[in-house]
Order: sequence, then C-alpha cells, then structure tokens
Amino acid sequence: MVFSSMVFLFAFVPVVFALYFAVPRFLKNAVLFIVSLFFYAWGEPRYILLMLTSIGAAYVTGLFADKEKYGKKTALISTVFAVVWNMGLLLFFKYSGFFVMNTNSLFHTAFKVPEIALPIGISFYSFQSLSYVIDVYRGEVKPQKNFITLGTYVALFPQLVAGPIVRYIDIEKQLNAERKFSPEQFASGAKRFAVGLAKKSLLANNIYILFDEVSHADASQLSVGAAWLGTIAYTFQIYFDFSGYSDMAIGMGRMLGFDFLENFDYPYISKSVTEFWRRWHMSLSSWFRDYVYIPLGGNRKGKVRQCVNIMIVWCLTGFWHGANWNFLLWGLYFGVLLLIEKLVLLKRLEKLPAVVQHIYALFIIVIGWGIFAFEDTAQLKANFANMFGFGGLELWNDQTTLWFTEFLPLMIVLIIGSTPVVEKLRIKMNNTFPKHYQLIAEPVLTAAMLVLSTAYLASSAFNPFLYFRF
Repeated sequence: MVFSSMVFLFAFVPVVFALYFAVPRFLKNAVLFIVSLFFYAWGEPRYILLMLTSIGAAYVTGLFADKEKYGKKTALISTVFAVVWNMGLLLFFKYSGFFVMNTNSLFHTAFKVPEIALPIGISFYSFQSLSYVIDVYRGEVKPQKNFITLGTYVALFPQLVAGPIVRYIDIEKQLNAERKFSPEQFASGAKRFAVGLAKKSLLANNIYILFDEVSHADASQLSVGAAWLGTIAYTFQIYFDFSGYSDMAIGMGRMLGFDFLENFDYPYISKSVTEFWRRWHMSLSSWFRDYVYIPLGGNRKGKVRQCVNIMIVWCLTGFWHGANWNFLLWGLYFGVLLLIEKLVLLKRLEKLPAVVQHIYALFIIVIGWGIFAFEDTAQLKANFANMFGFGGLELWNDQTTLWFTEFLPLMIVLIIGSTPVVEKLRIKMNNTFPKHYQLIAEPVLTAAMLVLSTAYLASSAFNPFLYFRF
C-alpha cells in the first residue's frame, strides 16, 4: 500500500484514525502495531513473518544488550548477533543475486542466480532495529520490555517503507504513551501530508514524464541538450518524490502524535557537495556517521585513516541504495568529491561568489543523479556520452525544443519549490495578515492540494515512490 493510492487515502487512513482516536491511550500502540502490520502485509503478505521475526530479534537482542543487567560480555554478544542478523537479512534479500551474478561473470562459473523479491522497506527497518540495539548497548536508551511498543517503533507505517530512518532514542518518550494530541498538531500534520502528496503527484510524477521520454527516445530524437534535460528532470523527480514521501511520513506521524526529525533541508540551494549531504536524506547521513564513521575512528586517527573511513562509508552508502554497480559508482563519486573538498577545495570555494558556488554544486549534483538514474551500464554510458557530446549527436534539435517548451513552466515551479522562497513568503503573509485570515486560508489551501492531488492520482497510472525499491 502506498500513500499516493486511493485505497490508502480513502479507506485505510479514515479507518486507522477512527480506531486510533476511539481507543484509550494505553491501547493506541497496539492499534498502531496492528494497522502497521496490515499496511505492510497489503503489499508484502509473504514477508509479514519476516517482519515479525525481525521485531522479535530486535526485542530479544535489545533486552540482552543491557550491560548493566547482563554484563558487558553478554551485551556485546547480543549486539553482535543483532548486527549479523540485520546485515544478514540485507545481504541475503538485497545482494545475494548481485554477488552470484558477478561471481559467475568473473570466474566463469554457472551458479544459479537466486530470484528473490526484495521485501519493501527492509533497508529502513533493518537500520532502525540495529540502531535501537546498539543504542541499548551504548547505554543511551533503556531496553524496551514491551514487545508491542517495540513492534510499533519498528513497523510504524508512516515511515516504514521509505523513511525517514527514525531513531528509537528520538521517539522513545512518545512511544511510551507520552504523545501529545491537539487540534493544532493534527492540522499541522494534515497540511504537511498534503504538501508531500502534492509534491509527489503533481510535481514528481509530471517531471518523470520528461525523463521517461528522453531516456526511451530514439537516437534520432536525441541531442546533447535533450540528454541534459532528461538528467535534470530526474534530478527534480528524485527530490520531489523522496522529499514528498518524507513530508507525508512526518505529517502522518504528527497527526498520530509523533515528532519525526526532518529528512531534507532544501538540498539544491547548497554551495558545495559537503553542504548538499548535510541537507539531503539527513536521517541516512546521520545514521552512517553515528554507527559506521565514528566507530571506525572518524577523524580521530589522522588524515589517512579519516580518508579511508570516509570512502568506506560512501561505498556502503552507495550499496545501501541498491545491488548494482551504478550505486557503488555513485557512492564512490560522492565520497571522492567530499574528500577533495575536505582536503583542498572547500576553503577555495568559499572565496568565490555565491552564484559560482551554487553552479558548481548543482553541476556535481546533476552528474551524480545521472549516475544514480541508470542501473543498466550500457544506458548509463550512453547517457553520459550524449551529455558530453561523445554520442555523435547535435547540440540541439527540434524535438529538444518541443520538450523544453512543454516542460519549461513546470521546471520554473520546480526550481522555486526547491528553494525556501515559498516558506518565506508564507511566513511573511502570516506576519502581515490578521490571524483569522490565516485560519481560513491554510485549511482552504490544504484542501485544494488534496483535491488536486487525488484528482490527478485517480486519472493517472500507478507510480510508486522511487525509494520503495531501496
């Protein structure tokens, strides 16, 4: 089940909220746990037992990871088991086919390539479960003794399948029946959900059309300009698709009484790659920092070790996104650029005019998404050959002009939507107009976004979120 489906919007959500707000506070986690399992089973019924087993593993290992109660040795063994279990799940379901296929290619063997469907959200809930157990071992949180409460944390449907990656420590108090409910909080969450739905359905889905047309066009229709247009379209699509999902997850969580941390902070206004990764998928970046980079030594063991640690993190970040060489290349690309900025470039960049810094960052970002977009190696090579004039194409042609003029209005909206301009305008209007106008305007705008988004979704083909496949 996806947030942008009619079943979710007009069947699942009303029933869930009716049940959730009808039961007393002590039953709310139980309701959330059950409906979250139903939400997951709707799309992955065969993997519901895997989800429950993962929750059980997190529950047991979390209990025994308590050093104060069981001692350091037992706690360490339990934590190591949690690491092996969660990483084993990812290796088996996500990477086994990739490793077997490449082993066959490299050593000319004929092992059967396993055909295993990837459980939706496994990359997210495995990381959440693992971070919980590690935090218990570190003494940062107390082990959760209530299975349903821990199950609610792991399976919580708003962020289950595509994040943000929520830390147990960040919502521990809210899970333990200390959630606050108010009409203002519910309205704020509904507005955030509506914004995310509009970003996904009205913006991401429509700019995807341009990317799809360019990436599947006949060579006679293509040009250097068209290749750039297609890659820029994907750059917008992945931002509005993924940040739209995060907005919907944060909004839905807020309506249920949870405060999830932000996952995006206008990444396309960045002036460097370093800044970009402080603004993009922040929950993933902080997870790798706290559970991989710092335990490896971080920047505490000299420059060489720091560089090695950064590259390890970025290889893992690339592979976390998918079992394909383009994702590893994407991770290496950003890892190398981050190292270059850290060692020599960042201080020089800061001396340049802001507009030059923005152009530099956007160029690097677009190239990065060009790598990310194509899992097929031949397609990836062809796209970059076309972008940089090595594909034997003309610079611009009539088809490129048609694409450009057709999608230019949408591109302008996307550019504006990628910046804080709209939010600053909203704040200015709130400070200018009387409060009773705001009380009318915001619900009307929220309703308008919901109506337009659902009308579009009702008339369009099924188009799941990009990050569902990770």
